[in-house]
Amino acid sequence: MAKYKYFAKDWGGKKILGEMDLPNEKEVVESLRSNGLVPLRIWLKSSDKVSELMRKIRGRVTGKQVAGLTRQLATMMAAGLPITDSLALLRNQQEREGGLYHILETTLDDVRGGMALGKSLERSKNIFGEAYVASVSAGEEAGVLEEIMGKLATNLENENEFKGKIKGAMIYPVIVISGMIIVVFIMMIFVIPKLTSLYADFGTAKMPAITLGLMTVSRFMAQTWFLFPGIVVGGYFLFKFGAKNPTFRLNKDKYLLKMPIAGKLISMSVLANTCRTLSMLLTAGIPIVEALRIVATVAGNEIYKKAYLEIAEKVQKGFNISEAFENTEVFPLIVTQMIATGEATGKLDEVLMKVAGYFSVEAAQAVSSLTAAIEPLIIILLGVGVGFLVVAVVMPIYNLTSSF
Repeated sequence: MAKYKYFAKDWGGKKILGEMDLPNEKEVVESLRSNGLVPLRIWLKSSDKVSELMRKIRGRVTGKQVAGLTRQLATMMAAGLPITDSLALLRNQQEREGGLYHILETTLDDVRGGMALGKSLERSKNIFGEAYVASVSAGEEAGVLEEIMGKLATNLENENEFKGKIKGAMIYPVIVISGMIIVVFIMMIFVIPKLTSLYADFGTAKMPAITLGLMTVSRFMAQTWFLFPGIVVGGYFLFKFGAKNPTFRLNKDKYLLKMPIAGKLISMSVLANTCRTLSMLLTAGIPIVEALRIVATVAGNEIYKKAYLEIAEKVQKGFNISEAFENTEVFPLIVTQMIATGEATGKLDEVLMKVAGYFSVEAAQAVSSLTAAIEPLIIILLGVGVGFLVVAVVMPIYNLTSSF
């Protein structure tokens, strides 16, 4: 017998962590299912905390992994491989302790048992997302699953590529700003207090006002440094608590959209993602009202989420799609014009994909603009910081030494 730990959820979505003494992992899976639980992760219990931490890290499923899995599945289906064989091959390629292995294992068993792929993936909706699961289900019903999987893969790849560009653009400023903050804390807490004792020997009357102010701030920080970690942690949890409040999220996203350069970047990326997702859902045969509501859940911005829900409500009441978009006053003119064209020609899904492509290019340009704007700002900030230190710290020392 071996002691296994498991992470599972019931049909109501409640997550459960527990342990079982059974001969192997397969029997743990069978036992959980017989008790009405869906296994998410199973691993051998170990007293080694480092090993357990590594298992948790390996058990995470990233967007890149989901995109790769979707592309492989689409390729196998295009080659004529049965869905069960495709899932089995993909499962065998995963690490046994990885999150995808257990998802594929569960999905394979479900499909072999006669369950639809989309229905099985509903159990892992937190990994794949509502739009993904809905598209797969609709694609199965319409008999175009192969096409839908290909579009899903492309959508996820584009999304991951864009996120990679954002992260790449932010690495330099984040490293520089973090370094600046660390240097400032070291200077204010350790270096300036030592210089203060040097200045004291010559009397503060000879010190410039800027130096006296710096010494006062340094003294305060040296005496209260232990409060700063608490402020950071408290601010983090306060933000997380506020994020649960719809009004807070709405105001936060409204402010973000008004920011220069960054606001345009957020808007372009949301439009690219939502238009691409809406196109994919319509291609899968999902009714427009349902598709709009699903898109609202993946918008990632409360302003656009609210707009898509309002559009869905208006379309349900009989409004034209383009008219409903125009009345929200959130979307650029090009969106409403292109949607009107797609609605008139009956090719709304194709038009939306072109709109998504347009905004993807716009978002990429916004990333370049943001990067170009940040670098000189950092250089200016560094220059101001160095100049301030020269005036406040170095010049008084020079004046004191030159007086001898």
